[in-house]
Amino acid sequence: MSSTTAAMEALILHLHSISAVKFGNFKLKSGIYSPIYIDLRLIVSYPSLLTQISETLASSLPLQDFDLICGVPYTALPIATVVSTTYNIPMVMRRKEVKDYGTAKAIEGAYTTGMKCLIIEDLVTSGASVLETAAPLRAIGLEVTTAVVLIDREQGGRENLEANGIKLHAMIKLTDMVRVLREKGKVEEQTERDVLRFLDENRKVAVPTQETILKKEVKPIALKFEDRAKIVKNETAKRLFEVMVQKESNLCLAADVATAKELLELAEKVGPQICLLKTHVDILPDFTPDFGTKLRSIAEKYNFLIFEDRKFADIGNTVTMQYEGGIFHILEWADIVNAHIISGPGIVDGLKLKGLPRGRGLLLLAEMSSAGNLATGDYTAAAVKIAEQHSDFVIGFISVNPASWPGAPVNPAYIQATPGVQMVKGGDNLGQQYNTPYSVIYDRGSDIIIVGRGIIKAADPAKEALEYRLQGWDAYLANPRSVVILRWLTTSWLHVLLVMRLQVFYSTVFVLQFWKNEVNPALFCADGSSASSNFWVGVKFVMLEESCFILYQWFSGENTFLDDTFICYAGRILFYSVPMVLG
Repeated sequence: MSSTTAAMEALILHLHSISAVKFGNFKLKSGIYSPIYIDLRLIVSYPSLLTQISETLASSLPLQDFDLICGVPYTALPIATVVSTTYNIPMVMRRKEVKDYGTAKAIEGAYTTGMKCLIIEDLVTSGASVLETAAPLRAIGLEVTTAVVLIDREQGGRENLEANGIKLHAMIKLTDMVRVLREKGKVEEQTERDVLRFLDENRKVAVPTQETILKKEVKPIALKFEDRAKIVKNETAKRLFEVMVQKESNLCLAADVATAKELLELAEKVGPQICLLKTHVDILPDFTPDFGTKLRSIAEKYNFLIFEDRKFADIGNTVTMQYEGGIFHILEWADIVNAHIISGPGIVDGLKLKGLPRGRGLLLLAEMSSAGNLATGDYTAAAVKIAEQHSDFVIGFISVNPASWPGAPVNPAYIQATPGVQMVKGGDNLGQQYNTPYSVIYDRGSDIIIVGRGIIKAADPAKEALEYRLQGWDAYLANPRSVVILRWLTTSWLHVLLVMRLQVFYSTVFVLQFWKNEVNPALFCADGSSASSNFWVGVKFVMLEESCFILYQWFSGENTFLDDTFICYAGRILFYSVPMVLG
């Protein structure tokens, strides 16, 4: 114990006296069972104890080093409030359940980017709750490097927080708490031994990854692509957004094939499904001067843009020549190029000199999908700053997890494109890391999925591109099932004819059953009217019942073999049968 042993002993005994310290068998947030449980929610009913705890935490570190404080919801909120009012330090509050109306903010209160925020918590086990609070605080640009806690359960929380850049200050260790209670005769020696054995066996409680934590945060309502097209300054960015909406596609094909001939053939196959085609022109041994003209012709035919993944990285004067000249003449045929910012903002000036007059656009490499890359932290922040200085030419970023950037979400005028996308997560033996379309778009806040080998290596690239397009777009809309139903209900008149055929089929079946006396006419004659007058009502009810049953099976996953076409018919029968039955 520290020099404040007497005060801490008194505090421990006070907590025990109000039953805030319990012994038995308790399930913790981490999922493990513990012989001891600390319930500090009780302290709100003991004002003097709440004040004592708040003052103890506040006196443990220099509060003047912090601009804000934030209590982890919910137990630490009253503690943080007392500290705030007693020491006149502004407080912000994290919403545990972010609303989808009003401001839809995760953090409430007044703050500015760069402010230092102290997190206050009542108890730490793995550190997960502190990290769940730190994530949205950091996302709005606050600096979070310190947390103070009353009780440390000594189960890996300190180490987990330090691994995430947060230093933990704890007033009481759980082992000291149990020792004091045993010395004061409040618990038996066996109880102390049980707790110590438990702690020894559970020294490291796993903490959720930052990605998992961010998943829990409800995302603010985002602008639709068509709305974002109206606020961009660059014509290429505007056209890209418009193409994405027209084709319902946020799929970019990374056409990393061996020859120009293969690339052009692949573009013909997948052109209807993509909004963007990414090339590496310098890997094509059969490149000819008319390559760009041929590719642009295909792009115009299928309404997609061309992105040359050149990754310019030199000084401004050099990249100007690389962009316009050489044997590739990239400026002539590529709508979009990209660049590293390692050489500073001058690289953007050089590319902009030639590209802007031609209406071209530039993506900055803010992050990369390869393991161990250095495009992180300050590098990413610098890319955003440079983009803001050249918003008429820079249209967005090559990114991996833009939802985690400080100040996220980034200006919606910027497009986020993420490489390394496949149907399943994983990686290759060269360091490439893969994520799913849903993870990239919905969880990480990107706009465009860049898919290479997942389509190129497929037996049927066109069919695979269609599947990626649907998955990417449904992730953007964030409600796949309802989107599919809506899509079915708005399909072509041909489906209406097919629905009519299915209606005739059901009617025929019913007629045969009626003729063979397998259907009791009384089922539809409860009011005493004739069977014939209620016959078609029965047919309609049968149609409606069958359609509902089919849709129920599909939604519940009981009938996964049903294909989209058949579900479409069921959906349309439901659509048409309800008004017929009611009418």
